[in-house]
Amino acid sequence: MNLKVKAALAEQLMPIVCCGETLAERREGRTDAVIRQQVERGLEGLTTEQIAGIIVAYEPVWAIGTGEVCPSDEANRICGMIRETIRRPYGSHAADNLCIQYGGSVKPDNAAELLPQPEIDGALVGGASLKAPDFIAIVQAAPR
Repeated sequence: MNLKVKAALAEQLMPIVCCGETLAERREGRTDAVIRQQVERGLEGLTTEQIAGIIVAYEPVWAIGTGEVCPSDEANRICGMIRETIRRPYGSHAADNLCIQYGGSVKPDNAAELLPQPEIDGALVGGASLKAPDFIAIVQAAPR
């Protein structure tokens, strides 16, 4: 992933760095360690300026395409942990300005609960983006 992030940045593209745990990792209580490691490895060797040009998305593997969604308070906690993982090597300015999205089965019925969370800056919408009424409802659920 790290080489792809660097290649995208070199071509002036904005990469979305996705991280997330499997159901087995979650059940084993390894969520935080797995995600921290994914973020650290994915961003290894980047400068603070480069960090400003990326998006990080928390996509729990167990929720993608399953209809399962991470509870909003837990998704918020994990996005906050990702922000703190960025803060250590890159500083508060980079961490506070980083866009962190949630992307695990975002639908009209859960967007209104997920999107107002203080550590979630947006949604990485999958299948629901293919259905105009669903996507419109998700957009309308976003805080203004």
